[in-house]
Amino acid sequence: PIIGIVAPIFFIFQMGWESILFSVGLVVSSILWYRFYGKSRARRDGAIFHVFERWGQQRDKNLDRELRGIMKEKGLRDEDPFDEVVARSYVIDAEKESFEQLVKLASANLAGRVPLDAEELESRFLQGTLIGATPVTHGVALPHLRVVGVEHPELVLVRVRLGVTIHLSSPLQKRESDQEVKAIFFLVSPDADPTRHLRMLAQIAGSVDKDTFDDAWKAARDEAEIKEVLLRDERYRNIVVDTEGKSADLIGKALKDIVIPDGALIALIKRADETVIPRGHTVLQDGDRLTIIGTSKGVDEFHRRYD
Repeated sequence: PIIGIVAPIFFIFQMGWESILFSVGLVVSSILWYRFYGKSRARRDGAIFHVFERWGQQRDKNLDRELRGIMKEKGLRDEDPFDEVVARSYVIDAEKESFEQLVKLASANLAGRVPLDAEELESRFLQGTLIGATPVTHGVALPHLRVVGVEHPELVLVRVRLGVTIHLSSPLQKRESDQEVKAIFFLVSPDADPTRHLRMLAQIAGSVDKDTFDDAWKAARDEAEIKEVLLRDERYRNIVVDTEGKSADLIGKALKDIVIPDGALIALIKRADETVIPRGHTVLQDGDRLTIIGTSKGVDEFHRRYD
């Protein structure tokens, strides 16, 4: 191989200045073309999935532990809106459905929030399972897309109480398999920020990896509790509004009139059997259960004032 590389260079020099200048010009023009045109358009993130899959064929049982350690060490950045994305996510709570029907339902919801129609989203999610791009772990599937024109990540949470079977294909390993899952998280992120997309996938995977996830997921009684399973423990609190404690001052007030500490946000309101999406004009009532998200400091301050 070395002789095959060196020999042509020797022959080019033997052929005279015209051949030398032509070869140098070709190399320089190729470098310039890549630097100013090709580099910005090249997509490399897809290749990493193939590399991981090849590694997976040779993995030992310490690899998953190492990857989880790296994930926990790096984690989300402070500016990543993970908890906000979970709080405004759409929840599908089904007893038993086919995977294709759940993809259709999730795509129909996401179509109103991203610049793709439901049919295109459905096609791309299903295609992901056929080419091995949908991670499945601990009974949870993570179909995900990056889409041009999306302003911020959008999420659909699906719980299937009796489970759903997903047919998965692995082109590199040339095998197919059926796996049963009880949770599916559909994530759509901006195409312009692939690293944040991967961080959010890693955070979801980390939540699923916790020993408490399975029991908490099964026990969740409503939409609000399903979302709380994914919220970071240090980044959210629940406060019940009642007439006996500090939160009595909140009764009858619209959210826009409440002094909320910096770094805190009222993300969900559970009222009897109903989940209320907070708006500025929403008036709090006795018995409301508030889900507060934000920075650790902001959430703790809200909790100190009103609980």
